[in-house]
Amino acid sequence: MSTSAAVHMEPAPIRACTVSRDVQRYDLLIEDMESIMGEDWGDLPYEDALAYLDQNDAETLEFIAIALDSETEEELLVVSDILLSAQERGIKVVVIAEQIAPAVLHRLLRSGADDFVPYPLPEGALAEAVERFKAAPPPQAPAPAEEKIAPSEAPPGHEAAILPVQGLAGGVGATTLAVNLAWELSRPPTGKRAKLEPAPRVLLMDLDFQFGSVATYLDLPRRDTVYELLSDVSAADRDAFMNCLEIYKDRLHVLTAPADMLPLDIIEPDDMTRLLELASSSFDFIVIDMPTTVVGWTETVLNAADVYFALLELDMRSAQNTLRMLRTLKAEELPFEKLRYVLNRAPGFTDLGGKARVKRMAESLDIDIDVLLPNGQKQVGHACDHGVPLGENSPKLPLRKEILKLSEQLRAHAADADSVSASAK
Repeated sequence: MSTSAAVHMEPAPIRACTVSRDVQRYDLLIEDMESIMGEDWGDLPYEDALAYLDQNDAETLEFIAIALDSETEEELLVVSDILLSAQERGIKVVVIAEQIAPAVLHRLLRSGADDFVPYPLPEGALAEAVERFKAAPPPQAPAPAEEKIAPSEAPPGHEAAILPVQGLAGGVGATTLAVNLAWELSRPPTGKRAKLEPAPRVLLMDLDFQFGSVATYLDLPRRDTVYELLSDVSAADRDAFMNCLEIYKDRLHVLTAPADMLPLDIIEPDDMTRLLELASSSFDFIVIDMPTTVVGWTETVLNAADVYFALLELDMRSAQNTLRMLRTLKAEELPFEKLRYVLNRAPGFTDLGGKARVKRMAESLDIDIDVLLPNGQKQVGHACDHGVPLGENSPKLPLRKEILKLSEQLRAHAADADSVSASAK
């Protein structure tokens, strides 16, 4: 018999892989991997793992073990991408966690990790996790990305309601209103309406490219694809746009701010027009969390808006900034009448002096303050810290009830507009 077969023998396929900054720091992990997998495993640094998962060699992987400690938490964005890539390929993931905060671990599990084991590794813990992977039923083929995250494309002539929210001073609660208004708008119909009306398709866009915190308010990851979208909006199509979105609790789509701070003028007015067109093609309501700064594309958003919510408080800085905003819009002959003024932390029903100050403020500014939002107090901070809307965290809070009332008004107005449009056709 020829010996050439031995010379050209194929190497054993890699059936498992560790991902770490330096696997030599995890001697117990090395011992357990050798005990479980023999020589059929390898190690990759974080920056090479994604590229390897895209290769044909990764088809033989049964699981990967990602080692993470408090010093490598800065790698979370990369780890999230690795989790997503492994999940798409049906590869199980176990996180080896050393001194990781519970919130970080919770985020990793939500991002697609199948199990976690603390480090130093308890005896037999990794082997038990691997056995659970083997005993689990084979995963079903994942649905195409379009079916997974994208609502159906709107019919021709569809017009989405565009609802920007901008604070006229820092800290007046614009993001709180934007997040909770979008969440309430996305509520599915109840009762008899549930069989007659589909759930509204709602998109929440965080356009504060520097300090946007919608992702924090909803405990969502920030995706690198957002930067890619903003870098070349003109070349983006609907599929590319939808792939940039996160989904909160299967009903609210979110375009988060990018992971890194970007200049607000990274996009031009024409890019903003294209971005709004892509969003309008798939959604009924588009709530936009605007930056406090007025930039070149603010005019584009204002012209496209159905209602432009301007938040203020009962103080001098809000009054002065409102005057500045109005003077600017009138000087540029922009549609300032679209502004709907919302007073946050408004005085209560029994505060007659506070009500009088609100009336004097509106008269001195020559505006109508349409919406009065009560002070949410500690419950707002608590909900934000836990990454949930007020409707989930404090449903009986007076502030939440007012935002719910506002969302119902907007939904009723949109339904009336659709009826008029249908009858006209």
